[in-house]
Amino acid sequence: MTLPKLALTPWMAASLLLCSGAMAQTKTLYIGMNGGTMEKSYVEHVFPAFEKANNVKVVVVPGTSSEVLAKVQASKDKPPLHVMFLDDGVMYRAIGMGLCQKMRPSPVLNELYPVARMKGDMATGVSLGMTGLAYNKKMYTEKGWAAPTSWMDLADPKLKGKVVVQSLSSSTFGLHAFMMFNRIQGGDDRNVEPGFNAWRAKIGGNVIEYIPNSAKISEMVQTGEAALFPLTPTQTEVLKGKGVPVEYAQPKEGSVVLITAQCVVANTPDADLAQKLAEHLLAADSQSKLLEVAAQLPTNSKATASGAGAATLTQIAGYMKTAVAVDWDSINENRPKWNERWNKTIEK
Repeated sequence: MTLPKLALTPWMAASLLLCSGAMAQTKTLYIGMNGGTMEKSYVEHVFPAFEKANNVKVVVVPGTSSEVLAKVQASKDKPPLHVMFLDDGVMYRAIGMGLCQKMRPSPVLNELYPVARMKGDMATGVSLGMTGLAYNKKMYTEKGWAAPTSWMDLADPKLKGKVVVQSLSSSTFGLHAFMMFNRIQGGDDRNVEPGFNAWRAKIGGNVIEYIPNSAKISEMVQTGEAALFPLTPTQTEVLKGKGVPVEYAQPKEGSVVLITAQCVVANTPDADLAQKLAEHLLAADSQSKLLEVAAQLPTNSKATASGAGAATLTQIAGYMKTAVAVDWDSINENRPKWNERWNKTIEK
């Protein structure tokens, strides 16, 4: 006997679709990045749209650049991450180790500032920074000094005992200041003899203290100890927001590009989804949101903003006209011996 066919009611059809959707497996992508404010901003404002569009969950594995790199390096054949965020200097090391895969061509790549496309798109910048100079606005005003305009202001005799420099051996800011001084003295990113030979005579006498990072700058400005020091526009604004009397100054020789970069991890499973995530993080919409909620400076030239954010974009676009990049491959190769020499001859 032939059984009669049952017609599916609209309710039954909808139920079947819901069941099949529930049974579909939601994939998980793991991304290594700094925790805290960065993680919160991406989780709340950038990942949700991507997760919804691709039926995927993005999970942050928090850590510093060194910690994230170590995780991937330890399991490079079966990496625990799909995408990783690293500071630019560390990212160049990761590329050299073969830990990144090339970004596939996409329209969004053409919207990036050129400095944000690293080593033939093996990595891309997701946020932009630059090391220039910041100064004690209160001190400069009281003494009637003009705002600094050059890296060589660090050598100005009137600032004897008033300059603070982060250590080359522990800070990218200190390294950037030294590399720009070295260029002005006639060196380049492979030949640092001019910088080492001239630093103590021209700048060393002005330095009140070499600090391991920028944490003491706020205190030293407010006590009147610090007049001039390497810093980024973003960090300068953070200090100003806390009532510290500082201003940023763009050196005429250019600031030094400082980028937080991402790469799709080599040998990662779900490489196609990982590439889509990396593209999403570079998109103008994503970076516009991050500028608004976290003051993260976009690497996408098409990012937009209103109010104070729009003024920031205009200002940064101006800074980028003279900003320079350093040769991280050369620096990473030589930095251990430079650190040793710096500690023995400059900070001794």
